[in-house]
Parts: sequence; C-alpha cells; structure tokens
Amino acid sequence: MPTVEELYRNYGILADATEQVGQHKDAYQVILDGVKGGTKEKRLAAQFIPKFFKHFPELADSAINAQLDLCEDEDVSIRRQAIKELPQFATGENLPRVADILTQLLQTDDSAEFNLVNNALLSIFKMDAKGTLGGLFSQILQGEDIVRERAIKFLSTKLKTLPDEVLTKEVEELILTESKKVLEDVTGEEFVLFMKILSGLKSLQTVSGRQQLVELVAEQADLEQTFSPSDPDCVDRLLQCTRQAVPLFSKNVHSTRFVTYFCEQVLPNLSTLTTPVEGLDIQLEVLKLLAEMSSFCGDMEKLETNLRKLFDKLLEYMPLPPEEAENGENAGNEEPKLQFSYVECLLYSFHQLGRKLPDFLTAKLNAEKLKDFKIRLQYFARGLQVYIRQLRLALQGKTGEALKTEENKIKVVALKITNNINVLIKDLFHIPPSYKSTVTLSWKPVQKVEIGQKRTSEDTSSGSPPKKSPGGPKRDARQIYNPPSGKYSSNLGNFNYEQRGAFRGSRGGRGWGTRGNRSRGRLY
Repeated sequence: MPTVEELYRNYGILADATEQVGQHKDAYQVILDGVKGGTKEKRLAAQFIPKFFKHFPELADSAINAQLDLCEDEDVSIRRQAIKELPQFATGENLPRVADILTQLLQTDDSAEFNLVNNALLSIFKMDAKGTLGGLFSQILQGEDIVRERAIKFLSTKLKTLPDEVLTKEVEELILTESKKVLEDVTGEEFVLFMKILSGLKSLQTVSGRQQLVELVAEQADLEQTFSPSDPDCVDRLLQCTRQAVPLFSKNVHSTRFVTYFCEQVLPNLSTLTTPVEGLDIQLEVLKLLAEMSSFCGDMEKLETNLRKLFDKLLEYMPLPPEEAENGENAGNEEPKLQFSYVECLLYSFHQLGRKLPDFLTAKLNAEKLKDFKIRLQYFARGLQVYIRQLRLALQGKTGEALKTEENKIKVVALKITNNINVLIKDLFHIPPSYKSTVTLSWKPVQKVEIGQKRTSEDTSSGSPPKKSPGGPKRDARQIYNPPSGKYSSNLGNFNYEQRGAFRGSRGGRGWGTRGNRSRGRLY
C-alpha cells in the first residue's frame, strides 16, 4: 500500500514525463493501489487516477474499478470527489459503462452526492448523448426499482435543458425507440413521465409526431379490449391515458378512436364506474374528458349509433317537468335536481358531434321523441334563467379579493357553466337545430380573440348569456320552482386528473404497477 509521499512521487514522475507518460505504467499502478490506503491516500488517488487515465488504455478496467471502489467509500468526502471525477473516464467505448455506473449512483440519499451524479451525467451527455442514453436505458430496463425511478425522472427533468446540438434528430429517435421498449411494462406514474419526455421532443412536434404519440397512448389505454367499469384499475388506466392524449389532439390529429370508445364502452356504463381515488366524481371526470375530445373528432364509422348513445345519456340528466310525471301526479313532489356540470359536458359533446349529422334531431328521431326532448330543454332552460339571475345577483359588485373566496370561485364557475348550457340549448331550439355557436368549456382557459377577428355571436367566454330566452312551445303560467338545486363541480380551474398511484394489474405480461423483480446489488 503506497504512502502519501509515494503517491506524490509517482504523480510527479507521470506529470514530468509529458509525451512519454504512457511508458511509466508502474508509476500509474502505484497510484491505482492508493485506493487501498487510508483516507488521505484515497483522496489523492481519487484525483490522480482520472488525470492520467487516458494514457493507459491497457489499465482502463483496473482504473475504472479503482475509482468505483472510491465511489462506494464510507467517507462521504471521498465518494463525492470520486463521483465528481467520473466524467474523465467517459472516453470512447468506456462512456456507456460510465453512464451506466452514474445511473446506478442516482440511488444515493446524500443530496450533495445526488447533485454531483446529475451534473456528471449531464456532462457526459454533452460528450456523447447516444452513449449516455445507452447507460440510462440499460438501468431503466434492467436496474433495481429506485435506480429505474430516478433515471426516468432524470430524463423527464434534464432532457429539456440540453441544447439543440446535443438533442439531434438521431438522438431523439433513439429516445423514442428505447422509450417504446420501456412502455411495454410501466406503472401509471412512469407512463405519465414518459409522455412528458416524448411530447417535449422537437421531432415529435409535427402532425405525424403527435399522431405517433396518440397511437402510443391508445395502445397503453387498451382500446381494443372490452371496458370493465367495475375494475378500478381499468378505469384508472383509461382516464390517465386519455388525459395524456387530450393535449395531443388538434384539427389534424383526431380523437375519433378515443371518442368512439367512450361512446360505445364507457357512456353505457357511466353509473357503474369505480375508481381507486377516494372522493373523485368519476362520472364527471369521464364526461369532461369526452367533452374536451369531442372538438377534435374526425369522421366516425358509427356516428348515428354513437350520437344516439350520447343523446340517451343526455336525456338522463335533462328531467321532465314534475307535471309530466307518471299519472300526472306531482303534489308534494320535489323539484328535480339539475346537474349542471354533467349537462354542460354532455350537451357540449352532443353539440360537437351533432355538427357531423345535423339532421339527427329532425330526421333520425321520431316526432314524439323530439317533442319530449324539446320539453326537457325548455324546462331546463327556464330553471337555468332563475339560477343565472341568482348567481349574477350574488356576484354583483364583487371584484378583486372578494372573488377569490372559495364560495365566490364556485359561483363564478357555476355562472360559466350555466351560460354555456344556455347558449347550447338556444342553438338546439332553432328550426332546424343549429350547431354554429362556440363556447369555452367552463374549466378551460378563455381563448383570446385576435384584433380584427369576429367573435361568434353566441360565444360565452365573456360570461354573458344570450339576451333572448329559448323559444319552444308556450306552457301555462305555472311558475318554476324556487331556485333550482343545481349540481355543479366545486373542483375549480383546469381539470387535472394526474396520476394517483400506479396502474395496477397486468395486461398479458404488461404490469401497470408490479414489474418483475430485478437483481439487486452492484452491477457495474
């Protein structure tokens, strides 16, 4: 075991040798042996080994292994020094191995050490992105769970900080290829992180790139399988996947496949949905997703059939007036509860899909069914007017801080919801029904109108309802109930159904939460 003096002497030999440094193999071996010494010797070895590493390719394995011993030393200062110097070993064919080692070192619980590992990984990423990705993905696919988790988080947070010259098209293609391998066996949280990684790649910002991502999500969502509403994991997976798909949809990247699945498989089972998330109004979340997707639905194969399913579900939330109940008896009956949040979603979705089959209400429904629908619309609209007046009265004169109280936030959202429904009902009362009005869903940010752009006359993003109340057959002078007991969501702002735990269960080998046990211990 060399002493401190011997280490300095051999360092001097190597430093003075300049061009002929490679001829002093014995001197470098002495420095390698320094890792077997005490604290002072190890600290010197941690600095000296990488300095002359490139001059002794025949001792590369011994040098890397010696440095790794220091990376696992009990003394935290020695570990930090050894980790800090690791990028100097990332030359040529050694780089993927160093990337693999650094990825494993992400499991450290020491924050300073963890930051050093992150910085070292970023450093070698800029030397050779493909080689570094090889090491990272090797551990993601085969490493232990804590390493896998931190490697994925490294990619999700650090890739976006790298310059364009590092993240070339070829590098992004490699990320996509390797990510597809990982997505064959992921948890829910991992899936969300990988979608964040992939959707941030420049090469996937194109229409074809977005389409690729939608297809990836559709595969994870299992849209080819029959939906199981009583299985909370199945429901959870569908919602999480759909939330990842929604931002990808556009006028060129259609949501047709998802909308079709929701209409055919989910809507008929809406009342029996189960969720592992406590306190979540799962039915409302599903309807919100459907509403958001309906704007970007393309040509649908079974449009009339699915539109009818949507229409039938809408009817469930559009009650008849009490006078229309069976036997004509309504004495003592409570007024029906109007579930405004549900109706906004369903009516919006029906309005969007109805544009593709504008004669659905007039040509596809029989006269009695249409009459029944108009009665329900009128009854809902009359109750709506009462509620809008009450909300406006309650919010009148309130500005700034007063509108930020929880109670008033709910009222502001309720006013958006009711205004939206009002506009859509008015559209459907046209003869023939119209599908021209534009509304902004109550939980979505208001779209700014460019200067010179005409705002659609029925756009309710300003919060103002149409001036004229809906038409329709005049009924007698019976007064609508004292204010309707409407149900609207108190879950304000943008709907954000983030992952809430892993996707559990498995799909023929794809475990959405429980991945196969991996080997433990040092894999360097």
